[in-house]
Amino acid sequence: MTTQTTVPTTSFAIPKFAQDLIAGTIGGWAQVVVGHPFDTIKVRMQTQPSPPIYKNAVDCFQSLFKAEGPKGLYRGVTSPLAGIGICNAVVFTANGNFRRMLQGNDPNKELSLGEIGLAGMGAGLVMAFFNCPVELLKVKLQTQSAAGVMGANGQLEPPYKGVIDCGIRTSRANGIFGLYRGLGITLLRDVPSFASYFITYEGLKRVFQAMKKDPENNPLSSFELLMAGGLAGFGAWIPAYPQDVIKSRLQNDLSYKSARHVVKTIMKTTGPKAFFNGIGPTLARAFPANAATFFAYETAMKAMA
Repeated sequence: MTTQTTVPTTSFAIPKFAQDLIAGTIGGWAQVVVGHPFDTIKVRMQTQPSPPIYKNAVDCFQSLFKAEGPKGLYRGVTSPLAGIGICNAVVFTANGNFRRMLQGNDPNKELSLGEIGLAGMGAGLVMAFFNCPVELLKVKLQTQSAAGVMGANGQLEPPYKGVIDCGIRTSRANGIFGLYRGLGITLLRDVPSFASYFITYEGLKRVFQAMKKDPENNPLSSFELLMAGGLAGFGAWIPAYPQDVIKSRLQNDLSYKSARHVVKTIMKTTGPKAFFNGIGPTLARAFPANAATFFAYETAMKAMA
């Protein structure tokens, strides 16, 4: 008589924070690939001098494409591809942690939209410290011309070779804290923005789910997830766009002493409408970029469940 020994099998469960980290990174990469050309046009529109160089977003696109081709639209993509992957991982991980804190000892508790917004505010607070240097380098790379860049001493210097060269030269000229120029206005942008972002996304998911005949046994379709993510992109920009314009100008032009100085200059030279320069390409980018972000995030989370 022979006996058969059964070897117990064990399954490895990925911790929740690691799932948020991995899925957030994948979502960030998807966002950059889809949205960077729109972002380049947005930054160009935001930082152009007065009188403006471009008539509108279409003119900006045509001028840039004619001068540099498709690669011009992806100028500075290295910084956000690396940075936004990390930043997205941070924001989704932070948001997940804040949500679990609000759930307390009950992981199955459904948070209210107010609590989701509170977790989003916390995530935005954390995110700003990662976003600020990444976006500063991105803005510098997106707005430099082939002729070169203006150095801290007011002299024209050779163009940046890439994100690392940009970071080294910025730190050398302005110190390590030069990478955090505009942190205050970034905080004023990101905290309300991410609160609105997650409220819009979760709220729309609940609306779409409630509209189904059998909500309990009928999960959201890919189309519904894409719609919720895309519209969340609009929700993120509604309370944050003027702050983004101020941040872009402050980070791009060292002649500004502070965010308040930027506001005063805009009001004096071009008026309030300048606070919405580039909003067209921003909203055009917001839907596909954030639809891709959340869809990639949800797909990755489902694969790790």
